[in-house]
Amino acid sequence: MRTWVILLLTLVLILVIKVDGQRRRPRPTVVRPLKKPTPPPPEPVEPTELPPPLPPGPPSIFPDCPLECFCPPDFPSTIYCDSRNLRKVPNLPSRARYVYLQNNFLEDLTEDAFKNASEIQWINLDNNRIKKVGKKILEKMGNLTYLYMEKNQLKEVPTYLPPSLEQLRLSRNQISKIPAGVFNKMDHLILLDLHHNKLSDNVFNKNTFKGLKNLIQLNLAHNILRKMPPTVPDSINQLFLDRNNIEEIPTNYFRDLPNLAFLRLNYNQLSEKGLSKNTFNISSLLVLQLAHNRFTTVPIISPQLEHLYMNDNIIENTERSDLAVSFQYIGSRADAGSAQDLR
Repeated sequence: MRTWVILLLTLVLILVIKVDGQRRRPRPTVVRPLKKPTPPPPEPVEPTELPPPLPPGPPSIFPDCPLECFCPPDFPSTIYCDSRNLRKVPNLPSRARYVYLQNNFLEDLTEDAFKNASEIQWINLDNNRIKKVGKKILEKMGNLTYLYMEKNQLKEVPTYLPPSLEQLRLSRNQISKIPAGVFNKMDHLILLDLHHNKLSDNVFNKNTFKGLKNLIQLNLAHNILRKMPPTVPDSINQLFLDRNNIEEIPTNYFRDLPNLAFLRLNYNQLSEKGLSKNTFNISSLLVLQLAHNRFTTVPIISPQLEHLYMNDNIIENTERSDLAVSFQYIGSRADAGSAQDLR
């Protein structure tokens, strides 16, 4: 009997120790997922979006040819540096006369790049990111005749332009200023292209184009003009003012332009109310474009006029006894887009 009691107590003791051990067993550690690290701020768009510069091309026969450029053996005065993802103008050799730098990522023109190339005659800088041009860079190019700087980020017409220039193309920039006297010594300029900029009426005064004695073509289309420029050179043959907001033309505005042959005023706000009776009765005029305006009648025109474009106005009747029989086309809103030869 005593043996059984001892055995029972021993069994109870074992069970108590086992239960107490289970109570004291450490609880499993709960592994919680780590918080995602905060992503770093995005890198600036510029210049990380720029593709890397292209590797140098094959060796040139000219030891002074920039590694970034191509110097054709047959044209030793021509340097092709276009579409090379360039950030700066390479040092150009003194033999350079025709330089192509379009379709790059140029922002500044440094004087060092052109210090040896003072005899350049033609330079193409279209489609870059140029914001301004240093004062002494272009002035030293005494033989420069063609300057292409379309589709850049210029805010004003560059100053200190060489008097030798014949063509100055500055379209598709952000130009809203023409510095006083910038054209004073440019007797040789025959083409000035400023279309697709931000030129307003207050930019122009009677002396803006002073010095342009031989200008043939002036392009001021796609700006924000509400008035005609106070004066334009009397040598003008082609005057383009499309896509502005011009509402009126001063009386006898074209009287002092004896060479004017091509006049474009499409996409403006012109109507009979803002014009004198004989505004477009110009003996020298060959082509007159007045499409997309507010005319209700056909204006008086010269017998010498060959082409008259008036589609997308509100003209209802073109039967006029004084209309010249030589013009090619008159359009109205009813037949817009069907510019056919009516001869």
